[in-house]
Formats: sequence, C-alpha cells, structure tokens
Amino acid sequence: MILCLDVGNTQIHGGVFNEDELLMQFRKTSQSPSSSDEYGLFLKSVLRENHIDPSGIEKISICTVVPDVLYSLRSACLKYFEKNPFVLQAGVKTGLKIKYRNPLEVGADRIANSVAACHLYPNKNIIIVDFGTATTICVINKNKEYLGGSILPGVRMSMKALESQTAKLPSVEITQPPSVIGRTTVESIQSGLFFGQMQMVKGMVQEIAQQEGWSGDDKPLVIGTGGFSSLFEKVQLFDQTISDLALKGLYLSLKLNM
Repeated sequence: MILCLDVGNTQIHGGVFNEDELLMQFRKTSQSPSSSDEYGLFLKSVLRENHIDPSGIEKISICTVVPDVLYSLRSACLKYFEKNPFVLQAGVKTGLKIKYRNPLEVGADRIANSVAACHLYPNKNIIIVDFGTATTICVINKNKEYLGGSILPGVRMSMKALESQTAKLPSVEITQPPSVIGRTTVESIQSGLFFGQMQMVKGMVQEIAQQEGWSGDDKPLVIGTGGFSSLFEKVQLFDQTISDLALKGLYLSLKLNM
C-alpha cells in the first residue's frame, strides 16, 4: 500500500492506495506547527481507525507548498514507518514539459494535479481549477506541456479579508445563497463569495481558451478540485469534479520514479 500526503497551507489531505484503488482519505489542519512525533502518531492512528495496518505501508509520497512542514513529516515517515518518503519536487520524473520561465516556481500541488489530469484524460487540452487556500488555475495542452496558469484569492481567504478589514461584516458560512441578490448582510457576503468566485473562474477559463485558440474538438476539459470544488458542482462550473486529483497525481508520480 502507498500513503500519499498533499500538504497545503491550511490542510494535509492524505490517502492510501492499494494498487490503483484509493482505499481511504483523511484531512488534518496544517496551520499549527507539529513535531515529527505528532505527525507520526496521527498518521498511525488515522490508518488504524480506517482499518488499515500501518505496517502494510510500503511507500510514502509527499507534495507540499509548506516547506517548514516537510522536515517534520519526513522524520515522522522515517521514525514511524521506516520509510524515506518520495517528495514531488524539481528534478523528479513527471511526464510533463514545464513551460514556466522558472520551472522551480511551480507549486508541487499544481504538478500533482496536472500529472493526474494528463493520465486520466490523455490527448486533451486541460484547465484545472483548484479551490484551496488560494484558487489556482493550471493550463496543460494535449502535448502534456504545462503552460502556466493563474492564482486568485481563495474563497475562505476572501471571507477572512472581509471579516478582518471591515468593522461590521461578520464571518459567514461559505455556501451557495438562494439568490445572487442578497437580502441580508450574510446573504450579500455569501453572494459575493460564491458568485464572485464562480464568475472569476468562468471568465478566466473563457479567456484562456480564447487566447490558446481552443474551440471545437480542441475545447479544453475543465476539472475542478480542492476543498471547495464541491460547492460549485450544482452550477456545472466544471466538466469533471475530482476532489482527490492531487492524491492520484502523487501516486502516479511515485510510480514514475520507482
């Protein structure tokens, strides 16, 4: 079995694969610094609670956008699983041609998403929208060339900015309001967060496709992923919603480098 860990700015999203099947998933906050022992004990506990024997973990694959967490996580893997983890970073095989001016700047989570998307949908132009702490957009053409993308403030980040920088606006539940026209302060904030993010993404996708000349048979497949992607499923913002895309990418990247 293979343990995959996608470490974001606010959460660690983990999962266990057996062959190509994702057996289970879990999430843990990553905002508070944790020691290697805390990570190790948590990982063993969450595996056991999901009826998975920690001794059955043969390899571990990690991607992170939080460098400070990596040392503790690597130490936890060595101490509690006796495994030196594979880390998705510059220099490893991905099967992608990175067209960033400086390939080292591309976040490991964005690479993991792209590896999985290209595997699941070969010979397709793809736009990936990842709703995390930031909302990131990645653009990959049918030749597996990672062209680049965009980074926008995330849904929760936008809400926190409103809450902290205004005197009277409260924190609200992030959900789809009944109407784009809010009839209370809470509904108005929810409208701005939900419909504002939705229209930003729609506009960005349209602009990217137009710039690349992707239409007809070359029309891009739009994939939604990340913690808030399910929020937009009912409005059909995406062609596919795959919440575990980064985990699949971590699993595939590890296999490429074995």
